[in-house]
Amino acid sequence: MKTMFIESKKVEREMRSLVNENEQHARKSESGNVLFLILIAVALFAALSYAVTQSSRSGGGDASSETNLVNSSSITQYPASVRTSIIRMQVSNGVDVTDMEFNIPSDFGNCSDSGANCVFHPSGGGATYMPGPAEVMDSGSQGRWYFNAENEIENVGVDSATEDSPTTSSAEVIAFLPDIKKGICKKINDELGITSASVDDIPIESGVNVQTTNHENADGSSSGLPNYVASGTTATINGTGGELVGQAFGCFQQPAGTFHYYHVLIEQ
Repeated sequence: MKTMFIESKKVEREMRSLVNENEQHARKSESGNVLFLILIAVALFAALSYAVTQSSRSGGGDASSETNLVNSSSITQYPASVRTSIIRMQVSNGVDVTDMEFNIPSDFGNCSDSGANCVFHPSGGGATYMPGPAEVMDSGSQGRWYFNAENEIENVGVDSATEDSPTTSSAEVIAFLPDIKKGICKKINDELGITSASVDDIPIESGVNVQTTNHENADGSSSGLPNYVASGTTATINGTGGELVGQAFGCFQQPAGTFHYYHVLIEQ
């Protein structure tokens, strides 16, 4: 009996040992399967990432070019919306171009006639003032739009401008966004079909008053606007090679390596 009991225990131990070995083998097998699945997932993710990268580089086009296109559109569309407000002021409210004020919201206190002449004031044109997007600025920070009537575009408006200095009857009201990125400037001109033999294929100008603010009221009075055209400080935009003749909006360098966008709001 004792012998049978011992033998029984021995068989039991052997069976447990066998079961343990099977369980360990199963765990190792399961672990191996999990590891295998993880490796497959990693490989698939790597393959997918590679496919997306290749697509953006080839089939999807140049990502940088696409970004420049989107950002350049945001620049060209904004002045068009301001122009709509200006036309409404002229037609509906009878505001003369020489009386229009482009004070930004933080300077509404200096708008004359309770804001009726201010393009961005709710009582005037009701246009929305928006700074230049940081994405398009060379500095990487938001930029400022400048609105003035210090320059004219050759062959834009009724007056056939030449190299002569603009006058109150020929100067256009123009929106300027200075110091934008070269890639944005180039994309704008590419979309407009503007080419140039100048460096970077972008027209070069000189003497253009980009940052003059003669259309902002300084003190809220009827005499708060500076002279419509400051004598001796005006220029005609046409490009050194005539690339900008007849172009109501576009981009130029001044000086070389510094890029500015311009957009005519009122032609004369």
